[in-house]
Amino acid sequence: MITYLGLFAGLIILVFAGDLLVRGAVGLAERLGIPALIIGLTIVAFGTSAPELVISMKAAATGAAGLAIGNVVGSNIANILLVLGAPSLIFATVCSGPGTRRNALFMVTVTLGFIALASDGFLGRLDALVMLSLLGVFLYDNYRSARRHRKQAQDALEDEFGDIGTKPPWILTGFLLVGLVGLPIGANLTIFGATEIARSWGVSETAIGLTVVAIGTSLPELMATVMAAFHRQSAVAIGNVIGSNIFNLLAIMGTTAAVFPLPVPQEMFVPDMWIMLLTSLCLLPFIFLSKSITRPIGVIMVLLYVGYVVSALHPHGF
Repeated sequence: MITYLGLFAGLIILVFAGDLLVRGAVGLAERLGIPALIIGLTIVAFGTSAPELVISMKAAATGAAGLAIGNVVGSNIANILLVLGAPSLIFATVCSGPGTRRNALFMVTVTLGFIALASDGFLGRLDALVMLSLLGVFLYDNYRSARRHRKQAQDALEDEFGDIGTKPPWILTGFLLVGLVGLPIGANLTIFGATEIARSWGVSETAIGLTVVAIGTSLPELMATVMAAFHRQSAVAIGNVIGSNIFNLLAIMGTTAAVFPLPVPQEMFVPDMWIMLLTSLCLLPFIFLSKSITRPIGVIMVLLYVGYVVSALHPHGF
């Protein structure tokens, strides 16, 4: 029971600490006069990926490479099937927006590239350099795109964070510190709980990373897209998911491999890496034909994700 409580407490702390970290950093940046465009592309983008980054870094540092990589691969699968599928049960998810087609193609290219880099069974510092270089290309391209749509970038930031910049500096600093302290605490609890549960269930750490931990670290994206669906703003969901998947592979795996080069468990290729690629490819028809993800399709996506989770755990004795 303590192990299960540790896992779920760790995931909850990660979600809230990540949110406070972003809000504190955004508020302080606004008070320092940093443009909303830069805030959106850096602080918000990196901050919302903080739970996955801390989990992967901590797992790699403790030798749990399967958990480190499984967390990212599983999150990318969950982002498409669950995070896009679940809101579609409420209202259809619009698959359009500035730069969506270009970023979707980049996501598929990055996914293929990541599989190629991992195919030799090891992610080293040279691989990390490739991933971080591609991240730089992605950020620069989005900077240029955001400059062309500066007003939309400003409005999106205000919708998400409201008047956070008007709060007193001591409150914003408190948010930042709680986030910085909370993330490693949450990561430690999550890693402890996940590895112990893996042993007690007789499953691998990779399987737990692909499922339980991946769902937990995808909760912020899931909650955001569900709330967007309720407010009839589901068009933002597709951009958030594509951006999150690119960040997961390039920023999180790139940073983790740069600090802790790690082996890639062969079980990741049977079949999880390919499922990650397949789910990414399945988005392209909706995006390029400007078709919405309707309720029946959302039901299929959620059921496919449930089936994936069961199949990821069942062969290992769950």
